[in-house]
Amino acid sequence: MIGRLSAVKEALVRSCIAILVATPLLLTLGISAQQAPQQPQISTVPEAAKVGLPDTPQVFSAGAQKYQVVAIKGLVTPWALAFLPGGDILVTERPGRLRIIRKGVLDTQPIAGLPEVSTLAVNAGLMDVAVHPRYAENQFIYFTYSKPVPGGPRDDIVWSGNKRMPGRKRDAVRAALARARFDGGTSLADVRDLFVSEADSQGTSGARIAFAKDGKIIMSVGMPTRHLIGTADDAQNPANHAGKILRLNDDGTVPPDNPFVKRPGYKPEIFALGIRNALGLFVHPETGEIWETENGPMGGDEINIIKAGKNYGWPVVSYGIDYSGNQEGGLSGTLSSDRMRAGMEDPFIFWNPSPAVTGIIIYTGDRFPTWKGNIFVGAMGGENLGARQLHRIVLSPTGRPQSRGNLTMLSELKQRIRDVKQGPDGNLYLTTDEAAGAILRIEPVQ
Repeated sequence: MIGRLSAVKEALVRSCIAILVATPLLLTLGISAQQAPQQPQISTVPEAAKVGLPDTPQVFSAGAQKYQVVAIKGLVTPWALAFLPGGDILVTERPGRLRIIRKGVLDTQPIAGLPEVSTLAVNAGLMDVAVHPRYAENQFIYFTYSKPVPGGPRDDIVWSGNKRMPGRKRDAVRAALARARFDGGTSLADVRDLFVSEADSQGTSGARIAFAKDGKIIMSVGMPTRHLIGTADDAQNPANHAGKILRLNDDGTVPPDNPFVKRPGYKPEIFALGIRNALGLFVHPETGEIWETENGPMGGDEINIIKAGKNYGWPVVSYGIDYSGNQEGGLSGTLSSDRMRAGMEDPFIFWNPSPAVTGIIIYTGDRFPTWKGNIFVGAMGGENLGARQLHRIVLSPTGRPQSRGNLTMLSELKQRIRDVKQGPDGNLYLTTDEAAGAILRIEPVQ
């Protein structure tokens, strides 16, 4: 086992970006301000009432690149978006509605035919959506949702900060992957579940999906909500779907070449383990690499490159601390104080403090030539309005993050950025995780 390393040594070994926002934090890590990587700070703004999105396009600059943001409004807590051939956009709303934007205009009527979606759990609801690569042939779309456990227990405890408080009843739910046929009309057909996680929770996290280059479905299943004390170890339990990245055939069956398919005691769907809460998945269209964003607890948000059979460490190694403020024990279960261990993967990038990272893409389009190859990551920012933004990470020619390469965009809008996609037109599209939510289209200004 590689024991705890000094922060300087870790930085050299891991080549990660730690976004550090205060000199006292630098000192506690044993790094002087002169030695620390000179990274842009996460901007902070006064905790004022949030300003709604404007009705007209807003123009911004990122270096020499000018761009405008166009808001398509009228959505309620939009979670994810996916493009149909021809450019129409499917959008999931977490309260349990599937919407469609046709020729840039939101249809006022939701698409009918969804199964029962539970919203009586923390972060539960309708989540991701994806379009089959051969949609033109089969008309298949896929979505993830919180499936209520029949007769499952209900919990009337919720959290306010770090205090247990009585609240409304919460369903026990499981993360489910479903498939349906959609011909572009007003309803779904042939809806059926392809996979239902065996991990019960009073809240569903993760549940991102993406198609790999070989046509397999990559799916994240997050950890139970934090008030289920002692559940952090589930991410290391091979007999549990929680805290894992899964790999499935497009009909929900298990591929015979999955890394643990023949190993006793392992769920055969598991592709990688040791994942806390993966809120972003992206498959690079050229390399086929699987990129993932992961929420830590207090600190320790990550970007990882997911590889078959690998262990990404949670909760055995982490750059975060428990919600209780202690490194070990408390609300998340038992957390190790180790940052690295042999046999466990290091993150590509990590953040301290956490901006609550979400959707991720690597830009490959032509509309923003200076952004080609940049990583874009959404951030919901918790209660820090200034950290609700889009991160743009510039890579060096060797594929590592540049020392001054983590830049932020759209802080002025104060919106929780949930999903990030590149459209077929080469523009960027974002969802804002707000009650008065929207799709944001980012397009260049000449």
